This record gives sequence, C-alpha cells and structure tokens, in this order.
Amino acid sequence: MAIPVEHFFKQKKYPFILSLSILLISVTLFLITTDITTTFNPFVIYSDLKHQPQPPPLNPTESDSTTISKQEKLPSEEEEPRVRGNTNNNLSIDWKLCKETVTVDFIPCLDNYKAIKDLKSRRHMEHRERHCPETSLKCLLPIPNGYKKPVRWPKSRDMIWYDNVPYPKLVEYKKDQHWVVKSGEYLKFPGGGTQFKDGVDHYIDFIEKTLAKIQWGKHVRVVLDVGCGVASFGGYLLDKNVITMSFAPKDEHEAQIQFALERGIPATLSVIGTQKLTFPDNGFDLIHCARCRVHWDADGGKPLYELNRILRPGGYFAWSATPVYRDDDRDQKVWKAMVAITKAMCWKVVAKADDSSGIGLVIYQKPTSSSCYKKRQENNPPICENVNGKNSSWYSRLNSCLTPLPVDGKGKPQSWPMPWPQRLTSKPPSLNHDSDAIDEFNQDSKHWSQLVSDVYDNGLSISWSSVRNVMDMNAGYAGFAAALVDRPIWVMNVVPIDVPDTLPVVLDRGLIGMYHDWCESFNTYPRTYDLLHASFLFKHLEKRCDLVDVVVEIDRILRPDGYLVIHDSMEMLSKLGPILRSLHWSVTSHQNQFIVGRKSFWRPTSL
Repeated sequence: MAIPVEHFFKQKKYPFILSLSILLISVTLFLITTDITTTFNPFVIYSDLKHQPQPPPLNPTESDSTTISKQEKLPSEEEEPRVRGNTNNNLSIDWKLCKETVTVDFIPCLDNYKAIKDLKSRRHMEHRERHCPETSLKCLLPIPNGYKKPVRWPKSRDMIWYDNVPYPKLVEYKKDQHWVVKSGEYLKFPGGGTQFKDGVDHYIDFIEKTLAKIQWGKHVRVVLDVGCGVASFGGYLLDKNVITMSFAPKDEHEAQIQFALERGIPATLSVIGTQKLTFPDNGFDLIHCARCRVHWDADGGKPLYELNRILRPGGYFAWSATPVYRDDDRDQKVWKAMVAITKAMCWKVVAKADDSSGIGLVIYQKPTSSSCYKKRQENNPPICENVNGKNSSWYSRLNSCLTPLPVDGKGKPQSWPMPWPQRLTSKPPSLNHDSDAIDEFNQDSKHWSQLVSDVYDNGLSISWSSVRNVMDMNAGYAGFAAALVDRPIWVMNVVPIDVPDTLPVVLDRGLIGMYHDWCESFNTYPRTYDLLHASFLFKHLEKRCDLVDVVVEIDRILRPDGYLVIHDSMEMLSKLGPILRSLHWSVTSHQNQFIVGRKSFWRPTSL
C-alpha cells in the first residue's frame, strides 16, 4: 500500500532520505571524476611513474663538474626534462639535448669518467668495466652531422657510411692489415685482420680443415669471438650458418664494436677484467681468440677459468696468437704457462697447425665428464661450489675455480645439442626434464610462431626489409627470435636479471644472448639497433626504476627510423604511449595489446 507524500513528511523521515541521497550523488560524482582523470589525464599517469623508487642523488663532490674535463663532462642535471600534462592524451615533456659533442656516442656505464678517474687500479682492465652513474641519463643524445639511414644488409657487411661512424683512427692504425679502408663517403671492410693475411674466408676454412669435427653450422653453431676487432670473423661465419657473439672493450682502437653493429654483425662491448662475462655457464660451442690481447695466464689463469665456465662441455677454444708459433723467449714463456693451466683444467690439445701464411693455430677441447678432475694429483684449481645451482654472472667477480660440468635429470653428463637446425626446435639439454617445463617450452615456441605469423608479419606496419639488428629485451626461451630465424636479421636475446633464468636454453637452441638489468644502461653504442622488442617487460621494471629513464635508454640505442614493439597490458601501454609521443615518435596501437613506436630524426633544439 502506497504511503501518501504528505503522511511521509509528517513522519519526519525526509531529513534522513535527503542526506542519504546527497551522499550517494557525491560518491557517484567522485567515482566518475576519478575514472575520467585516470583514463584521460596523462599527467596523472606520469605522476604515478614518478613515484617509483629513484636512484640516490649524487654526493656534492660527485656533482662537482670542476673535477671533470670539458671533453669528459657527463650530461648535467640541468638537462633533466620537465613534465607537464595536457588535454590531448599526450605528455608535454621539455626534452633537453645533451651538451658537449662527446655525447654523440655516449655510453653511460662505460663513459663515467669521474668513476674511472677514481679507480685505484687499472691493471686488470677495471677502467673498461661497467661503472654506472648514480643518476640516469636525463637528456637526448644528438645525431651526428650527416647521419644517414644505414646501408642495408648484406651490402653493409662490406661497406657503411663514414658519416654514421666518423672515426678514421682505426683506418690509419691498421692500414697495412686491411681491417677497414676509407673510400669516399664509405668505410669499406675487405675482410682482413691481424691473423687473416689471406683473408677471413681462408682463415675460417683453415680452422675447419685443422679440426674437421668442428663442422661449421652443424656441430658448431654458437661462437664467442674474444677481442673481435671489427668482427669480420663473425660476419663471414654467418655464411656458414654460425651465429657469433663478438665482443671487445671500448678502447684505443676507437669504435670497433660500433663499426661491427653498423655493419649488421652481432657484437657487444665487454672485457675480461675482474668480473664475469654476462653469459651463462656451459653455453658456447666454440670460443675464438685471434691475437685478442688477453693475458690468459694472468692471476693464476682466472681469464682461462672464465672461458672454461662459459664453454660447453666438449666445446673448443681456438687460439691463434704468436705464442702458438713463435720461438722467442717471451712467447715461449706464455706458451708454457698456457700448457700448465690448460692441463690443470683438463683441456686437451686436439689440433695444432700453421697455415700457408705462417699463422699458427691451436685448438683445445673442454672435457665432457668430470672423471679427469678426479684423477688430478692436485685439486688445483678446485671445483666451484655452486650451492643453489644457478648461473650468477651479473656483477660477479671472476672465479679461481672450475665450474662444475652440467648433468641431466639422471645425473649423467649433459649431452651436446642436436645438429643445427634441429637444435632450434628440439628439447634443449639445459631445460628441466619435468613434463611441465617441456610443455611450457613447446607452448612458448608454438605461441611465438603463430603470433609472428599472424600479427608481426603484416599487422604491425613494420618494414622488415629495413630491419637487421634486433633486440628482444625480455627474451624468455627466445621464441620470438626462433620465429624470425629464416629472415636476414639477427636477434640479441636479453634475459633480465630479475626474471627466471632462461639464457642457457637460448644458447642451447643455437641463438645468442646475455643478461642485463634494464634499470641501467646497455653496453652498446647509440643508434645500433633497428628494432627493439619488449613483451611484458615493464611490469617488473616499474617496481624498481622510472619508466621514463628506460625509454630514454631505448631512444639512445635505437636508430632513427627504427621500431619499438611493445606487447603488454592496456594499463602499461597507456603509460608508455604518451612518453613515446613526447619524443615526436609515431605511435600506433593494435588489438589493445601492442603499440609500435617509430623513432624520428627529431632532436630538441639546443639553447
């Protein structure tokens, strides 16, 4: 039965109802306003990012620019961008151009001159190791004058634009060895080298003739080239279906790794100094050194113990250097030291030869079982105690011990991977033997094969013909790289240090990669990658570092006209899209799962 309005008022219930109505209306308006602000106000999105943990500020003495010469000045805090919101779903960031011409090729963790000057010793190449500044790069690096879109592969293997890497020092220093020659607008690479007197092709064939078991591109697929120069060795091995991780320090030879990457050859900046290389245990099929200027017998043999750590059981170390084939006292002293250390590590000399030019080569092989270790008269070097069974090479000191040989689920020595190309899709030896891990690996391979075919090929508007150097910033099992293996590209598979360690599986599959912390700068020159790929990476990162800082690093290493492909949640894409647009990148979204950013040639106007 209805209650008359007049009677309702007489009961004096209306004050309560009126109050309740006002409360409900207020809550509704608050929720609507909050939703609109969260969805459309990019300044609020960015302010959320800025509340992530920040690096500690520099100490007063560290920020004093008077202690650094003009040529060595780090980007200053004056260049830190200011952030504003606007109504166009974009961030308005007052980006600053980094000052001083040295910053054209600035590498934050390798060009920290203040930290390098404060080192107590340089005896063990400490000055070539990582010394990351306490604050991230806050400005954008300028583009070199005359910079052009890189020469496309495969032509780029033999010639690149001089203006893109305008460093003539190596041309003069190695002019009689045909490493690199300047020819008009180009730098040309004839395929020579200190040990490649008859050309690198001849040298590669010489290695296989010296030891036929190597079988380039079948048995030996993943190679590490130490002190690689301009990486012609790795570049020519690509014709043999061999993928080589070439590395050298940033040293007086000036930009040799930058030359390699501009050529489209896999390479990274690194050094065997006091810390482990950022590669997994028992990963590489063959390690190569041609006059690589590493003192293998230093510190009782620690550099050789490091090679032993990352070399696959049964893998080879090919060493071409003067101690192998010269009889002078100095070289023979080094040779005798190598004999003693390699014998203690149970390495065997499986081949030794001289080629027609008089260049000598010795090939060692790492043991496949631990029986030799047990037969040694002295337990020196000892076997490392790997308590948790995990690989840990990120900022870790070199060991004075031998890494244990891996075993399978039944305790037997781990087998060599299947011949290439079967090893790409077969079960990796380092993968856990339980059915869940195997199912996960198979599903991952199937997932990426289908996703690349259905989406990446045609759905993301990527001009794949312009892509050569690719980095997967969160590689997992390298399913993305495996799905691209038949294309004329190569992929650097990066496994972040704060996710499950899958890098051994990556190398087992016949691909290359390394560990990294994306809250720090990567060991590469600016403008060295054509495409960066990040699948569900930023969820982990935003808990530890500012996403804007990560985007600045991406901008640093990506070439102009290069692509950034992000596969992530809508929430994360809504945070990253405005930051990329603030850099004047073109940004497109796809299926509410992907955004593709394409870097422009835009740079802030210098004041």
